Amino acid sequence: MHKFVAVGGTFDHFHKGHKKLILTAFDKGEFVIIGVTSDEFLKKINKPHDENLCKRICNIVKFLIEKNLIERAYFVILNDPYGPIIRNNFIEGIIVTKETLHRAEEANKIRESLGMSKMNIYVIEYELAADGLPISSTRIRNKEIDEEGNLIK
Repeated sequence: MHKFVAVGGTFDHFHKGHKKLILTAFDKGEFVIIGVTSDEFLKKINKPHDENLCKRICNIVKFLIEKNLIERAYFVILNDPYGPIIRNNFIEGIIVTKETLHRAEEANKIRESLGMSKMNIYVIEYELAADGLPISSTRIRNKEIDEEGNLIK
């Protein structure tokens, strides 16, 4: 187990896949740095989202309180694709999906160029909805599925 690991995302429509990502982080690290993308950065990169930053963080906090993990969590607001992972050598691992693996690999290259150690990268599989396709905020936003992956249409 690492002392510090990181996980990041938009966490819009906090769903079963987000929960798996975060729980995996707590399995891999004693403390977890949770980066949540700012509303301003989401606008800048034209990434759709329905919930504001406060709502998205509150959903995660509520989940962590339920799981008795809140005291092991540190939150950071992400205003760029990397946040603290390219500035803090004490972050030893990062948990990602296939969709965000390239960012973690880029971050490790940046870390290496700065004389920092590489992070261990842990790639988790997507949580699947009832139709066998990945659960995603986009599908929830489009009212195809709910946060647990149940079909709506």
